[in-house]
Order: sequence, then structure tokens, then C-alpha cells
Amino acid sequence: MSVARTGEFGLIARVTARLQPGPGTLLGPGDDAAIVAAPDSRVVASTDALVEGRHFRRDWASGVEIGHRAAAANLADIAAMGATPTALLVALCAPPGLDARWAEDLADGLAAEAATVGAAVVGGDMAGSPTLTIAVTALGDLGGRNPVTRGGARAGDVVALCGRVGYAAAGYTVLSRGFRTPVLLVDAYRRPRVPYAAGPAAARAGATAMLDVSDGLLQDLGHIAQASKVAIDVDRAAFEVPPQMRDAAQALGVDPYHWVLGGGDDHALAATFPPDRTLPEGWREIGRVGEGTGVTVDGRPPKGPIGWDHFSS
Repeated sequence: MSVARTGEFGLIARVTARLQPGPGTLLGPGDDAAIVAAPDSRVVASTDALVEGRHFRRDWASGVEIGHRAAAANLADIAAMGATPTALLVALCAPPGLDARWAEDLADGLAAEAATVGAAVVGGDMAGSPTLTIAVTALGDLGGRNPVTRGGARAGDVVALCGRVGYAAAGYTVLSRGFRTPVLLVDAYRRPRVPYAAGPAAARAGATAMLDVSDGLLQDLGHIAQASKVAIDVDRAAFEVPPQMRDAAQALGVDPYHWVLGGGDDHALAATFPPDRTLPEGWREIGRVGEGTGVTVDGRPPKGPIGWDHFSS
């Protein structure tokens, strides 16, 4: 049954029936607004919009998988501030012919990804649109800690990474060429594996700057370099290319390091730490912060793509 035949309020009822409250949900869907506990008295907030044909394709991923991706993109931003996610608000703009079951699958994916960090979908909006669009706002709690911004890196700091990079970009390339394997890469694009707990752990360990790697490692590290007024040098040898990625790159005629250093959508976390600090579990050193500006690889300007730009890519 299409969303047009289901009707706005019927669809809302079907979707919200699939959502469970999280521990911080004081009032969930059904009123004019939700109420979420904010023990820290500060609320961390982030939002992203995903447009069909630009950020996702229904022939590449299921509604559940797209729900996971949409939630992960926002929850990772909260973790990158050193905060713990608490809630998601979701706006769905859908063409009238969309199958209502697809919207239910989307809700299942959103709710399942949020539940992995103890958060919940607490409300949102629905509207008709010729282009299927999903807009997600994430909220989080700092737990009494200071936020870790992009502007705190200092010369001498260690640059570290937690999570995978290049896998989702490789999966995107594989799918765009009409293939469905290697499964490792395709699944990485369809459902990111985000190290959410690593954000608060990095904050507790004294991280000086941090962000979510969503648009490409080199491009995103450039945001830290610019905000902190420092230079960052990345050690290419710090990255091991798995056999499936190396084989796919050879078959498709791609340098795998273009995926690793310039690919997005894995939502790893990158941070800088004082040189005398022990890195938290799961974090590994990938470079150093120095005097100057910009990002280099092994002391040289990077070759090839460095990341995604929504208005030129």
C-alpha cells in the first residue's frame, strides 16, 4: 500500500508503533514536541539531510539499511563531540507512491541504530515531496565533560583514528560499477560500523580536537588543521589495505589509498591527543600535528581526491 493510500496520519501511526522510548525519553512521539532528559543541562545537536539519488539509492540498499545509515551519520557527529547520543528527530519527505512498508523498514533501521547507543527516535515530521528525503537531527549529552571541538589541536599532538576508513567508499564504487561484491565493502557502504563509544572515551583521555570522518579523512583533518591553525601530516604506512579492497581496486583500476584517504561514509572518528597521553583502546596513531597550515601525506601534498564536496562531487 502506498503512503498516499495510507494517509499521513495512518503512516505516522504505523511508523511510531515501531518505535520504543530510550532511557532519556520523557515524552515520545504523539504530542506537538518530544521531551528528552538533559542531565548535563547542555544539549549537543547535529542534523543531516539525505536525498535519494544523491546520498542513497533504494536499489542499492534496503529501507532498514538506509535507516541505519541515516541514523549513523548523525549519531557519529554527537560522539565526535565527546558526547553520548540520547535522541533522534526524523523528518521524512516522500513521494505519494512510496510503499508504506518501506517507510516502516526505514523506521526499524533508524530505531535499531539509535538503540545501539541507548538513544531513541522521539519524534519528527512527514510531508509529501517528489524527491524522497530523510532529515535527521541527533541530540546528545556531554555527561559533565567539556566538548571536544575541531579547534584545540596543538603542534606536537598525535593524530589518531578509531574505526575503518575507505571501506564504504570502496563499496560505493563497486555498486556504482554494477557489482554487488565483495560483500565486505558493499555492506560497509550499506551499514556503517561506527565506534560511538570511542568519542566519549577520547574526551576522557584528553583529546584536544576531534571529528567524525564523513567526507574523507584528508578533507576532514583539514577542518581540524584550519580550525586549530596547525598543520597535519598523515603517515600513509599507518593504513593497511585489506585483501578484498586491494583486489577490488585492481579490478576497477582504482588506487585503494584514494578510498582510504579520500573516501567518506565509514564515520570513523579522528582526533588529536597530547604526545604524552596513552591512546584509548581502539585508537591508533596515524600522524602528527605541526606548525603551519594544511594537510600532507608523508610530508607531501596529497595526490588524488581528498574528500567529498556536496556541491561539486
